[in-house]
Amino acid sequence: MTRAIFYLALLITSAIFGQTSQEFEVKAAVDTFFEGFHKGDTTLMKSVMMDKVLLQTAYKSKEGKAILVTDEPEKLINAIANRPDDQKWDERLLDYSIQVDGNMANAWTPYEFWFNDTFSHCGVNSFQLFKDGEQWKIIYLIDTRRRSTCEK
Repeated sequence: MTRAIFYLALLITSAIFGQTSQEFEVKAAVDTFFEGFHKGDTTLMKSVMMDKVLLQTAYKSKEGKAILVTDEPEKLINAIANRPDDQKWDERLLDYSIQVDGNMANAWTPYEFWFNDTFSHCGVNSFQLFKDGEQWKIIYLIDTRRRSTCEK
């Protein structure tokens, strides 16, 4: 009986760790992206981005109209590379919800954005990733932005 319990526990533990290793790798790719973002290291950011990544932002205008903006990746990269030294951009990820199926993954990350240590806005990032051989790469990033309904 003891042997059966041992093998059952081993099987369950192996299954849990096998399933979550991909999630850890996806989280590491998102973390690498933000490490580069915070340090102003665009090479680090691009190391986890596909060449033709799609970037979008969804928000509501002051009049309440739904807006969807699509940006070129180079616009973000240039903004990071040319950020003045006196500006601190701090995007604080509050949680991770990661789903993986084969070589596709989604990471849902609620966040708060702080500019020079002052709260600016909040929202959610939704990363779509593709496993390009051995590495997870961001292929699509959409975020929401709001100021009035942030829980603080």
